[in-house]
Amino acid sequence: MHFYSLRSSLILFVLLLCISDSESLKTLKNLAVKRGGSLSIPCFYDEKYKSNRKYWCKGYYWSTCTIVASTNTSGRTSVTDHPTQNMFTVELNSLQDSDSGYYWCAVEIGGLGTPDDKDYMYLTVSAGPAVSVINSRVSGQEGGSVSVQCLYSAEYQNKQKQWCRFKDWSCYTVGRTNTSQNSAVLVIDYGNGSFSVEMRGLQKSDAGWYWFSAGDVGVTVYLTLTRQPSDSTTVSGNTETELNGNTMVIWILLAVGLGLLLILATIITCMLRKKCNGNQIETRKRTLTTESPVTYSAVISKNKKASSVLDHENDVIYSSVTTTTKKKTVSVKYSHHHRQQLSQAVGDDAVIYSSVVSEYKV
Repeated sequence: MHFYSLRSSLILFVLLLCISDSESLKTLKNLAVKRGGSLSIPCFYDEKYKSNRKYWCKGYYWSTCTIVASTNTSGRTSVTDHPTQNMFTVELNSLQDSDSGYYWCAVEIGGLGTPDDKDYMYLTVSAGPAVSVINSRVSGQEGGSVSVQCLYSAEYQNKQKQWCRFKDWSCYTVGRTNTSQNSAVLVIDYGNGSFSVEMRGLQKSDAGWYWFSAGDVGVTVYLTLTRQPSDSTTVSGNTETELNGNTMVIWILLAVGLGLLLILATIITCMLRKKCNGNQIETRKRTLTTESPVTYSAVISKNKKASSVLDHENDVIYSSVTTTTKKKTVSVKYSHHHRQQLSQAVGDDAVIYSSVVSEYKV
């Protein structure tokens, strides 16, 4: 009786080790990668495992697998936990043929008789993998579109091709499919080893992990989305442009204003100089008038005969007198001799004084 009880316990233990709870932890079952390349493998877990340690284990049997890397370790193989997304990723770098084999995504549970949760997958590393992608990480913009180019080998030409999303494990086959997020997925198989996927009208919810598969072999792709520029950013850009334009106009107006002020100052300066010169000329005229109101002229009489009284006809003696200054020549048209009698003439060349009124010509 004791033997049968022990045998039943052993069988139950083996079953617990071999059974994978696909609802609590799951990943892809068959992946391929090119020799020397890199690969990212997502492992999704239940909400209850957020705080548990995650690790990556290699081996055909779970009971004998070897832990290659665990959470927060670095090296050629690393494990990174993303609690907000209920997943952890395994990064494999510089892969070689010897890296091919069975692996396990695992979550440490702890406690006696409580095995860790896990899910297995098989990895193939070769020079010419069955499936591959041009870029394993692509990016797009919300509302825009993104294209993914996939390749497959000739032996998989007649196999079913699919583009699948990890978030809800939904898959799209050849043709056009409108998703619930209003984005459209267009899948085209060119039949010559080339396969393309185009996603249009991208929404925020479209970001995340995808995989392309031909038959039962797949390869992972990660899609990153960026937000469209907001209206505030556009308005800010327009405002900045407008401010720059206004600044330029202000500088132009200032330059024109300064030019006009300079011209005005020049005109005023010239006018002041002319006025000053005019005042100097007027001052000189006044000086001449004041200093030389009377010019005396000597008139020589040609009448050699002495006479006590001048004849009435000779009351006025005309003479021409020219007064020369440094800058002016004063011409006198005539002189006037007042009627008077002279008692005596001096010699033959009598001198008669007269009052001369000057008329200036500048």
